Amino acid sequence: MQEEKRIVDEEILLKPGTLWKRVKEQTEYALQCGALLTIPTKFEFIEQDGIRFLVRVLSNLARKEAVKQKQQTQTSSSQVFNPFLPYEEDLFVADISHTHVCILNKFNVTDYHLLIITRAFEEQETLLTVQDFAAMWASLAEFDGLVFYNGGKIAGASQPHKHLQLVPLPLIPDELQIPIEPLFASAQFQDFVGTIPQLPFVQAFTRLEPAWVKSPLKAAEATLSHYHALLHAVGLEDTKQASGQQSGAYNLLATREWMLIVPRSHESFESIPVNSLGFAGSLFVKNEQQMHVLKNLGPMTLLQKVALATKQV
Repeated sequence: MQEEKRIVDEEILLKPGTLWKRVKEQTEYALQCGALLTIPTKFEFIEQDGIRFLVRVLSNLARKEAVKQKQQTQTSSSQVFNPFLPYEEDLFVADISHTHVCILNKFNVTDYHLLIITRAFEEQETLLTVQDFAAMWASLAEFDGLVFYNGGKIAGASQPHKHLQLVPLPLIPDELQIPIEPLFASAQFQDFVGTIPQLPFVQAFTRLEPAWVKSPLKAAEATLSHYHALLHAVGLEDTKQASGQQSGAYNLLATREWMLIVPRSHESFESIPVNSLGFAGSLFVKNEQQMHVLKNLGPMTLLQKVALATKQV
C-alpha cells in the first residue's frame, strides 16, 4: 500500500497555488493571438419546479463551425481529427500529472472554461480512473469549480478523446453557485449513495469531503470508490467494467462537496442538446426558436426527456 501511494503521489506535477494565475495569463494571451474563440451569448432565466435555470442563446456559431470544417479538411479521410493530440500550444495552461494536462476550451461560452485531458489517447466512453480523479482534485485544490464529464455522444460529448471539464464557481455572478444545488439538501441516502426526490429522472448522488483538496491523491481513491457505487446504483456498472468500457451514456458533475451521476437516454429533445451542465441548471439553445420551445416545455421537463424517467409509484 505504501509503494502504491508513493507511485500515485509522483503523478502530481502541478505546483500548488499556480493554476488560477496561469489560467488568467493564458486566457489573456490566447485571446490576443486568436487561439481562444469565445462564442458570444445572451441569457435569461426560466423557472420550473422552483429552480431558476440559466439559459444561454448561442448567438454566433458560424466561427466555430468554420474552424471545425477547416480542421477536418486538413485531416486524412481515413482519420478522425483529434484537437487534443496534439493540443494547441497556445491553449496550454499547465501540466497536472504524468497522465493529464490542462488546456483552455477553445470555443468557450463561460469565462475560464478548462479541459483536463489525458496525454495519451483514451476513449471518452471508457470508465473514469483514479488518475482522472487525481487530476480533478489537484485542479479543485486550486480554485472552487464545477467539474463535469460527458460520458459518450448521447451524453453530449463532442470529442472522442477523454476529457473532463472544469468551470469556476459561481456559474452565474451574484447568483447561487449552481442553480440546481438547493435540491441536494433533501437527498435521501442509503449508506453514502443518495437520490434527490425532486429530480424526475434516474440519478445517484453522494457527498464528498471538501478537506480532501489537501490530499488530491487520497481523495482520488475515495472518489473512485464513490463513482463506482453511483454507477452501480443507476444500473451502469456491469460486465463491461472489466474491459474499462462504460455500459451506457451518462453525465457526471462534481464539486468539492458532492458528485452526481445521471444516465442518459437521448442526446437531445426537440433538437435542443443537453450536456452535463444542463443537470447543473445551465442550458444552451442555438436560437430564439429553441428558446421559445424550451419556455413552453420547461427546462426540468427537457432534462427528464433526455434522461431516464423515474417510475411513478
